Amino acid sequence: MADKNKKVIQWDRRNILDLKDLSKEEIDLVLETAKSFKEVSKRDVKKVPTLRGKSVVTLFFEPSTRTRASFELAAKRLSADTINIAASQSSISKGETILDTARNLEAMNVDLIIVRHGCAGVPDELAKHLKGSVVNAGDGCRAHPTQALLDMFTIQERFGKIEGLHVGIVGDILHSRVARSNIWGLKKLGAKVTLCGPPTLMPIGIEQMGVDVSYDLNEVIEKVDVLMLLRLQRERQKDNFLPSLREYAKYFGVNKKKLSKAKKDLVIMHPGPTNRGLELSSEIADGDNSLILDQVTNGVAVRMAILYLLLGTKT
Repeated sequence: MADKNKKVIQWDRRNILDLKDLSKEEIDLVLETAKSFKEVSKRDVKKVPTLRGKSVVTLFFEPSTRTRASFELAAKRLSADTINIAASQSSISKGETILDTARNLEAMNVDLIIVRHGCAGVPDELAKHLKGSVVNAGDGCRAHPTQALLDMFTIQERFGKIEGLHVGIVGDILHSRVARSNIWGLKKLGAKVTLCGPPTLMPIGIEQMGVDVSYDLNEVIEKVDVLMLLRLQRERQKDNFLPSLREYAKYFGVNKKKLSKAKKDLVIMHPGPTNRGLELSSEIADGDNSLILDQVTNGVAVRMAILYLLLGTKT
């Protein structure tokens, strides 16, 4: 029997820019929709005609493997036409503005643009001026909503829930858009979040987002259900935040010895790319507790759900 008290959500958003903007119900709808699309990827023929006739552009100003490939696969499995544009190969390298590039693409009747940029706010600015949909694939240190959604999908798939779980996010919190988006999403779905990392890589006042802060990984690892490790983003660090990488690995890298203190069903996650021997040892990355490849698999399903909700539900 259907739950009469369950709120029915109708998707009416044009863009996905930041999980700060989404309600709990909207996040739940994305995760629920992704379940059915994950089944598509298990078929012999991994394709459905849902977005036939729609066109999707990936416009990336930063290097990417997982995010870009999974968005492209998601679009193709929904039968959308896809165009991939690297900034170095576009007219932007000749002096054209990002907005002019996006407007020119829209003039070709493109339906959706997926953008990644090193500066925070670029996807939001494009969304203000474009009639089509914009998806934020990572902007600066601010937000990476689709990564957080696939992380939550992976957690929910393993535990059957998110509410009541304790999630530890470890590493370079200061420069991490993944951490910020996960905080917004996990808190809205009822998880407890503890951040852990060197004091120099912990944003001042981050507790105001409703999280706990610790500088002792051994203390955190004993309490949490999920340990989400972050890449040490050396390319974003203009100052010397750490005495050495060896010291970081000693205090905040996860190895078998540290993991021995954890709950038996603790899971390890990482948005990638991983720096083996720094954030975690190879035996942990490839071990039974690791959901790192599950995250990659689920990224396609979640991004299929996002593209469907933005393009496939419009009449």
